[in-house]
Amino acid sequence: MESKVKYRRLTLEELHLLEKEFVDFLVVNGVGAEDWEKLKAEDKPVAERMIDLFSDVVMEGTLRKIQFLEFHSVQEVMTFQCQNEKIILIGLEGPQGLDLSNSTTLQEVLKNPPEGVKVFRSEKSYLQSREEELFQMIQKGAVISDGLLFKSLLVTMG
Repeated sequence: MESKVKYRRLTLEELHLLEKEFVDFLVVNGVGAEDWEKLKAEDKPVAERMIDLFSDVVMEGTLRKIQFLEFHSVQEVMTFQCQNEKIILIGLEGPQGLDLSNSTTLQEVLKNPPEGVKVFRSEKSYLQSREEELFQMIQKGAVISDGLLFKSLLVTMG
């Protein structure tokens, strides 16, 4: 039985933090404590698959809760509102020499945008499942956010 996760396998540290949830997951799937110990000892591929399935359940649940993502680089900031059917991007592009990855500089730019700063907006429907696209964005460096920057840029756009 080949082990395959949809997103990524939880780390040992994450599994340890979610030990109670993992035990509950095993019980719901008909695997008691003794059965789990036996599986780990005698049927590692099945035990690995249980860990993979649990990892997918946890990741899927986390991804479903995401409402906003951000990506920061020196030249540009991209904020995303992750709706159910589409994702909305509001971005900020700075002129050469302006470091938008610096949070102090970014706050100043939001308060008093210098010449050459461009704010842009676009939206698109998801090409894959919402959760798969958000996971790929996170893998490429996007971070989960509270949406305050997205909302600030939305106001800036007027």
